[in-house]
Order: sequence, then structure tokens, then C-alpha cells
Amino acid sequence: MVSQRAVFVDAGFLLAVGGTQVVGTSLRSAFRVDYGKLIAGIMKCTEEHSGVEHLRTYWYDASKDALFTDQHKQIGLLPGVKVRLGRISFNGEQKGVDLKLGLDLVGVARNRAASVAYLVSGDDDLAEAVEEAQDLGMKVVLVGVADSAQRLGVMSVAEHLALRVDSIITLPAELIEECFTRIVKDAPRPVPVPVPVPASVSSDTALAGHPVPRPLPRPGAPMAKPAPPGRPLHHMPSRPHHAEAHLVYSSGGTGTPTFPEDTLLDVAQDVGESVAASWYGSVTQGELNELLADRPILPVEIDRVLLKDCAQRIGETKTDLQGVRKALRTAFWEKLDALM
Repeated sequence: MVSQRAVFVDAGFLLAVGGTQVVGTSLRSAFRVDYGKLIAGIMKCTEEHSGVEHLRTYWYDASKDALFTDQHKQIGLLPGVKVRLGRISFNGEQKGVDLKLGLDLVGVARNRAASVAYLVSGDDDLAEAVEEAQDLGMKVVLVGVADSAQRLGVMSVAEHLALRVDSIITLPAELIEECFTRIVKDAPRPVPVPVPVPASVSSDTALAGHPVPRPLPRPGAPMAKPAPPGRPLHHMPSRPHHAEAHLVYSSGGTGTPTFPEDTLLDVAQDVGESVAASWYGSVTQGELNELLADRPILPVEIDRVLLKDCAQRIGETKTDLQGVRKALRTAFWEKLDALM
């Protein structure tokens, strides 16, 4: 086997943990990445660890119809970098990325083209490919982003994968901080929604700012309950303390549901507010108007970021709690309202 190293980068994983570390969310529109510096930093880190020549860096990402975007072309033109693309499905999920990475990892090992592979990923679906590459004589080293709060010492890495690699190294914190930058745009403003005016009130009176009288209730109809002082009728609690607590199962799912604690809902609120703030600071006026037009339905890409960011902090199982999901979405909308 040739004494060389090959680097396999799951871009979705790396950008998610880098964005979360620096700007607080994995939402790609919220940050800018210096890909040249980031890939050069990964190559330097792996060179210092192994001391052997570099064969190639494989960069795995997804795009619509697996077509190269301008960004992918720029990355692919970097020396020693090969871009491999999967597809993005209609609901925003990546398809074929892990399969391509696993096949390439085993293929390089089978062809004896490299003696050590550096894997920048955290997906447990790659565990079997790692073991097969090891059986063919290749060492596999996991490369992660350090996080002392995690039991494994790295962010968002599945234990199933961590137990199968030969060792784990981490990228320097300063590399991540230098390569990820928050995107800040001029804050958009919502399109004002016209308030319906009763026919009995002239438009001139309404436009002049005079209060519009409310219609009297029908005879015999119950009187509306007045709102508490200082609290509008449309007010919603910042966090659903008594939200339903049951797991959302896929077809045929089994298991015993557990009730979320207040701390889970606190995390969900924090994540929802963080994603809303990052999204609001990186979108155009048109994108904001489109979001508000479909309210309360969230676009698939935003909903996926909410769940993904929350899962990084409390785990996927607890993120499946209906109360946690409701808290995420409620916090997103309330934070967006506050920003507007």
C-alpha cells in the first residue's frame, strides 16, 4: 500500500458544525466560508498528524440534480481537491452523499492508493465502510471540531462511528473561527397588511388615525372576555410550558415516550430564536415577504435547520418530542416578530 493520505470531507457535516460553532446555527445562508483557507487548514492538520504525502481531498456535498454550482466549481478548481455531488430531494434532504463517500473510501483502500484516510464526518452510516477499509489494510482517522462539553470531545459525531475509527483528531479552533463569517444584510421589513375597515366608517377617518369602533355583539351573544391589563389578546407565551409530550414515530415505530423537562423546552426556545435571528439577518425583502405569506407554515429548509440545530444540543430522540418541535417553531416566529 502506497504511503499516502486521502482526506474525505462530508461538507454538510463540516459546514453545520462550523456554522453552529461560530454563528450559532447550521443555516448556510447565515454565514460565509473561506473554502480555500478551510481546506488548506484541513490538509495542514492531517499532514502534521501523519507526515505522509497527500493523495487527494474528496469534497462531498449535494445540489439540485447533482449539478455543479459556482461555489462547487471554485472548490473543485483548488489543487488536489475533487468534488463529488449527491442530490437534494424535494424536501431538502441530501441523497447519495454518504453512499458516494463510503464507496470512495473502500475503493481507495482496495486499490491500495493510500495508507491512511482522514474522515471529516460524524454520520454513523459510514461505520461499515470504515471497517471494510480497515480490513483492507487502511487506517482511518476521524477529524472533528473540538467540543469539551461532549462526551466524545467533538461536535455531532455518532458514537457508533467514533468506536470504529483508529483515532480522533480535532481541527484548531482558530481555523474554524477564521474561515466562518456571519452574513449581515440590511434588515428587511414586512409588507404592511391592510386592516379591514367597517363599511360604516369612512376611509378618511381610518386613514387619519382615529380609532375604529368595534361592531356591537348580536343580541344574546356572549360577551368577549377582556384581556388582562397590559397584555394584548393575541399574546402567546414565550414557551409552551404545557405542550404535548409524545414522540413522533415513523410508520411501524416503537418505543416508550418520555416527557420533556423544562430544560429541553428552554433549549428549543434558544435554538428557535437563534435560527430566526440568523435567518432574518441574511435574507432579502422578497424572501421575508414569501415567508410571511405562508405563515404559520415554515419552509422545509428552515424547519430542517431548526430540528438539526436542536438535535446537536439535546439529541435526535429528544428533538422528536412533539412539545420540543412546537417550542422550536413558536420561538422562531416570536423572535421574528420581535425583530420586525
